[in-house]
Amino acid sequence: MQKNTYIRTTKDSKMKQFILAFYIMLISLPVSAQVNTDRVMMIGRNALYFEDYVLAIQYFNQVITAKPYLADPYYFRATAKFMLDDFKGAEEDADECLLRNPYYTAAYQLRGAARQNQEKYELAATDYQRSLEFFPEDRITLVNMAIVNVELEQYEVAAKFFEVLLRRFPDYTPGYLTRSQMYLEMKDTTSAMADLNKAISIDPYTSQSFAARGVLHLQQQKYNDALADLDEAIRLDPYFEGNYINRGLVKYHLNDLRGAMADYDRVIETDDNNLIARFNRGLLRAQVADNNRAISDFDKVIELEPDNTIAYLNRAMLYNETGNREAALADLNVVIEAHPDFFSGYYMRSELKREMNDLRGAEHDYMLARAEESKARRVATTHPEPFKQARGKDETRDTREQADQDIEKFNMLVVADSENNQKTKYQRQSRGKVQNINAPVDPEPIFVLTYYERAYDVNRPVYYSEVMDKANSELGLTWVLKATNNEAPLNELQIQTHFRSIDHYSMRLENEPANSSLYFGRAMDFMLVQDYENALKDLNMVISLRPDMLLARFGRAVVRSKQMEYERLQNDPRMMGSSTGINLPEMSKISGKPRLPEISTRSIDYEEILKEYETIIGINPSFIYTYYNRAEIFALEKDYRAAIADYTKAIELEPQFAEAYFNRGISRLAIGETALGLDDLRKAGELGIVQSYSIIKRMQ
Repeated sequence: MQKNTYIRTTKDSKMKQFILAFYIMLISLPVSAQVNTDRVMMIGRNALYFEDYVLAIQYFNQVITAKPYLADPYYFRATAKFMLDDFKGAEEDADECLLRNPYYTAAYQLRGAARQNQEKYELAATDYQRSLEFFPEDRITLVNMAIVNVELEQYEVAAKFFEVLLRRFPDYTPGYLTRSQMYLEMKDTTSAMADLNKAISIDPYTSQSFAARGVLHLQQQKYNDALADLDEAIRLDPYFEGNYINRGLVKYHLNDLRGAMADYDRVIETDDNNLIARFNRGLLRAQVADNNRAISDFDKVIELEPDNTIAYLNRAMLYNETGNREAALADLNVVIEAHPDFFSGYYMRSELKREMNDLRGAEHDYMLARAEESKARRVATTHPEPFKQARGKDETRDTREQADQDIEKFNMLVVADSENNQKTKYQRQSRGKVQNINAPVDPEPIFVLTYYERAYDVNRPVYYSEVMDKANSELGLTWVLKATNNEAPLNELQIQTHFRSIDHYSMRLENEPANSSLYFGRAMDFMLVQDYENALKDLNMVISLRPDMLLARFGRAVVRSKQMEYERLQNDPRMMGSSTGINLPEMSKISGKPRLPEISTRSIDYEEILKEYETIIGINPSFIYTYYNRAEIFALEKDYRAAIADYTKAIELEPQFAEAYFNRGISRLAIGETALGLDDLRKAGELGIVQSYSIIKRMQ
């Protein structure tokens, strides 16, 4: 059965980003009249928005301890737990929220999603139905309501929800894709194909639609059509591995073994631990008698998945063909122990033992094989050369799903599992990444000061800064200070460490009240635990003591930007689902005639931050992150030419500034300078920002 890509869409972490923003936007209830409780709640929601989920939970714990009768902290703690895949904990907290406020609509949606991830489909449907009573045309709830009914095999009910959804939102591509998966569950390939065709006609720039249709063509044995669709899916999204795996299958069916092998090589080059690519390449290598390298592929599969008996069986046959009978016997023992009714395995082991002069063991296995074969109600036959017959089965062109572990299908290539094949790109929002090129294109985020940095998917240049080196040598900080736009959230141990560090700085400041370095160190701790109000107080104190301290002013500008970003999420419905808080024009809207924004909408709040950056430039005009961050504000306020000028200055100072190239490219596209914009994106891609290529493909 074709597995449903969207049926399990809530299991994809990256839909959870959308759910988070949606839920936070949906309600904004007063939490308490007490100032301290309000403030702790605000800091917790800051941490939640900036993806510091463990830290957010600790703040909500404080509010719950102080005022356990409030509904809000339970709801937001449930959201944090949901984002950490603690679905049971999220459900329990949503229960507590609804006990305190049974009209808390967002809690019904969140609890429904948590229950759906635990396969409690009937309970999830009850929650979604309750939510629809308040918001009958909410499309995310309608989709999820349809999904749970498909899981319950109540297809007629699911179809009615899809009908309501698509009548209200006739151009909603995910609706057609999801319904196509329902039709596949129902074995109605004609209707599924019609929905996939409709999705492509509405949005021909989404790789997922072509990938899904390509897999359907593959199942229908229309291999040339499947190849064309998967080629297009890869053109639109050249970094998704599942499409290469399935295209390899198509090429295999078209007898293009060299092309199939090349696709699996491509996947393994980028992901050495990809099980499906390793397994399939091992089978192909075995077919062309490249046995030793085939064994190395199955070695890797077994290393990554020690209970994969299908891999053991294939490796056993390869060991036998290379003359390593002891290793072959060991692998067969593993297979037969896991599948005691697998009579072919007994025949194989019988032959092995005979060749190893264990005649008694060979006879015993032969009799077991006959007995198991009889149990299976098959005609008992002799197997004089079971290994050769088994290997000969590789001529079959059948495939299997990754979840299908039937040992009899040991020689079938694996289709990239639908659930993993196309993770939803509509609900997923990830800072600095574009998962759906038809959605608003997010720029690379601003650079901040932190001690913790996440690794990039692809290495990017490292930028040297004399200012940062000097700060680390002179300020006496406990950790190495970094400027990065890929800050890492804190774990529980780090959170407690920085709370203790705050106490330590506070004690020292009692004896050294004029020590600017101590105030700066404590401000960094406050920033890391998302307490921006106290961070600003300390940074203001640093600047009053040392007006020329560049990093204090830079930190103050960053903190103010983060505060405003969070406030926009709360107050501007257009921000729903955006993780960066900066919406640039949709790609479909910037590919036409050049059009400059009519007027800059710069706010008074941003003017203060811009003045801060101007002061920093006066202190040190070579600090590249100042120009970059200031350009982000210009872009946000639609002053793209000013943004381009600042990105250009940053690039002049650091010619390998990948993020500046990328954002300058987006800004140039926004004002119709397509050729220059694409040149910038090509350079950004060359320097490691992989989403550049998706935009380039789209624009070309």
